[in-house]
Amino acid sequence: MTTFDFSTAPDRAGSDSIKWRRYAGRDVIPMWVADMDFAAPPAVLEALHARIDHGVFGYADAWPSLLEAVIEGIARDHAWRIQPDWLVWLPGVVTGFNVAVRAVGQPGDGVFTSTPVYPPFLHAPANFEQRLVTTPLVLHGQRWEWDWNATEAALAENVRLFMLCNPHNPVGRVFDRDELTRIAELAERHDLVICSDEIHCGLVLDPATPHIPIAALDEAVARRSITLMAPSKTWNIPALYCAFAIIPDAALRARYKRAMAGIVPHVNVLGQTATEIAYRDCGPWRQALLDTLRSNAARVVEAINAIPGLSTVPVEATYLAWIDCREFIAARGIANASAFFEAAGVGMSDGKDFGLPGFVRLNFGCPATRLEQALERLRRAVVS
Repeated sequence: MTTFDFSTAPDRAGSDSIKWRRYAGRDVIPMWVADMDFAAPPAVLEALHARIDHGVFGYADAWPSLLEAVIEGIARDHAWRIQPDWLVWLPGVVTGFNVAVRAVGQPGDGVFTSTPVYPPFLHAPANFEQRLVTTPLVLHGQRWEWDWNATEAALAENVRLFMLCNPHNPVGRVFDRDELTRIAELAERHDLVICSDEIHCGLVLDPATPHIPIAALDEAVARRSITLMAPSKTWNIPALYCAFAIIPDAALRARYKRAMAGIVPHVNVLGQTATEIAYRDCGPWRQALLDTLRSNAARVVEAINAIPGLSTVPVEATYLAWIDCREFIAARGIANASAFFEAAGVGMSDGKDFGLPGFVRLNFGCPATRLEQALERLRRAVVS
């Protein structure tokens, strides 16, 4: 059986990495932007070398074996059988949901999402003179959940598009069938299109909470859904810029393609090469990665909840922990938790960028030794 080493990682200091270059020349462990420090799967690297050795990089389109790999991978991993003509190729998921805003709404229309959420969600509506409409997720015990009454009220504000993040970034939830069914019912009642960012669907840590694509619930919700996926997070290849929208309804798909026309480029052929191999051949690598991430996630929960004034909840998916610092910063009179911890040597994402100040997001997609070093810096910074 092939084994994979997640105990070490390539040296990214001084490289082209935006994650590491932010703190160049400073003793700060970068744990902010959502890319992992692990090398891509060996099979992906081999396929990229072979494609480069071919030597010709003319214009390319998705080829049959690529389509087959994606379709079979989604069926295998998420029990959803899609059709080839439902796929619309994109250079990234952020492009994908901006196109959805453009395709679905008109200036002045509302675009709904829940907060905290991945920051580009919060900026996309204004890019097309549309209105951002939000309601907060609510922490109940050890789980972030929907405020259904507030959500229902918000959708009455001339909303045309429901932007869903599932698995959720940054709170790490995998929304269950009951929650997704309720969202689908709201979309039906208010005649909304659902744009579901499912980029982290391959990173479910808890086998008890499998990822369900909302469009897989039934044909009715599929007809009003734009599902965005990519191999970038699961197999750590974001800079290869390959993603796709899955749009079962032909009319909605045509609107989406019209919104892309003239502004969205073709996908990088190396990204497509990597995508085929990732979905087809890199399941064992993903399972080994998940074992590492489960261990890291458990360690983060244990360590953070042992630090006075900090708390976090179990992560169901992603390699991102959402840490509540409000008690600590209030007690110490600290204006910004992210800046405080950066000064202590750990660079994390600021919760205000996600719509919830007082929190930080920690990326634990790294070797356990690096994670332990960061957690110890956090502990010392708080208790000193």
